[in-house]
Amino acid sequence: LNNRAVIVTNGIRDRLRVLLVSGEPHAGERTWRDLLKADPSVDLVHFTILRPPEKQDGTPIGELSLIPFPTRELFSTKLEDFDLVIFDRYRLRNVLPMIYLGNVARFVENGGALLTATGPAFATPFSLFRSPLSAVLPSQPTGDILGQGYKPALTKAGYRHPVTANLPGAPSDQTAAPAWGRWFRLIDTRQVSGNALMEGPDERPLLVLDRVGEGRVAQLMSDQAWLWKRGFEGGGPQAELLRRLAHWLMKEPDLEEEVLKAVITGNEMHITRRTMAQNASPVTITAPSGATESAVLAQTSEGIWTADISLEEMGLYRLKDPALTAVATSGPLNPKEFMDVRATEDILAPVIAATGGGVFWVRGGATALPDLRRVRRDRDAAGRNWAGLIKNERTRVLTVSQTALLEPLIALVLLLGVLLMGWRREAR
Repeated sequence: LNNRAVIVTNGIRDRLRVLLVSGEPHAGERTWRDLLKADPSVDLVHFTILRPPEKQDGTPIGELSLIPFPTRELFSTKLEDFDLVIFDRYRLRNVLPMIYLGNVARFVENGGALLTATGPAFATPFSLFRSPLSAVLPSQPTGDILGQGYKPALTKAGYRHPVTANLPGAPSDQTAAPAWGRWFRLIDTRQVSGNALMEGPDERPLLVLDRVGEGRVAQLMSDQAWLWKRGFEGGGPQAELLRRLAHWLMKEPDLEEEVLKAVITGNEMHITRRTMAQNASPVTITAPSGATESAVLAQTSEGIWTADISLEEMGLYRLKDPALTAVATSGPLNPKEFMDVRATEDILAPVIAATGGGVFWVRGGATALPDLRRVRRDRDAAGRNWAGLIKNERTRVLTVSQTALLEPLIALVLLLGVLLMGWRREAR
């Protein structure tokens, strides 16, 4: 036991750097900006393309208040400094060369994150899908744009995924309608890979998440999430949805789809397994002593499986299923009594010295025990083969109470009875 120690490490992540590129001004542009600027853990760089290269109106360059779009600096030399790149209604218009969009695709494969919030241009020949980014995008446009009103709904996978699970206003199952407002545009796409978490009319994908290489990609096939923020028809959980989406892309541990964790309270261990699968495998628990047992999990909600286990040992518990591992500790992380389990008198030496006592090592039977003697406070309390029990000789009267043995009336009756018996006996 004293050959191991438990250490808790807290990882503090640097500020997350996000690059937001808006292809054109629109009603939902400020939604993204406000959301990301309100998060203190996010460092936002935002550019809106207001003047594409093909726009020529004769205005002298020196009289323009706009700054040139730093394409080479952002998409070549400093792209790796960002955690997330967002294209908001971006269209191919000769602002970003194809080689730079290819850099973004490699950025994702090497561990970066990409989010595309599509607009009508995604269904045209100017779509981002007609660029090197098509290698990492999970949905392919069909060329159709739906302009009818609809309420975004969760798919079956959406009820399990932490990004969309338990969204405010979402029904408990797919049979009921969500309690949020409608959107009026959906870019029709064909899902190529990933998981569709939200859908529009006729089960068309609306929000698709995917993992590409070491990175992550999300596609939102509408540009009207801002309707929820404006409270249209009651609004909806726009801020919560986009916040979860951005943090999942940046690999927030609390939003992982596959999670195994355990929390110990007293002598009970609560195991939680979150998974996108239909079933959860049993969890093998290894106790501090090395003994193992298997815990069968029960489903408590969509994608959540739990179990409660009673514990009998203190220390580090290890949990493992076919895919994940976790640890939990019962009691103190490193109990003092186990830091050095060798028999030693060094720990008690200061107390012994202060009280005038002694140390006796028992290496045999009862004959090896020291004799016990009563000693006064000013005498030695230990010798070579004896230990003294100090007579403190200190007393303190805290209270005195007196209780009559008999009540006066009863005592009088008994006394008269004794006198009467004695008189009768003498009278004979």
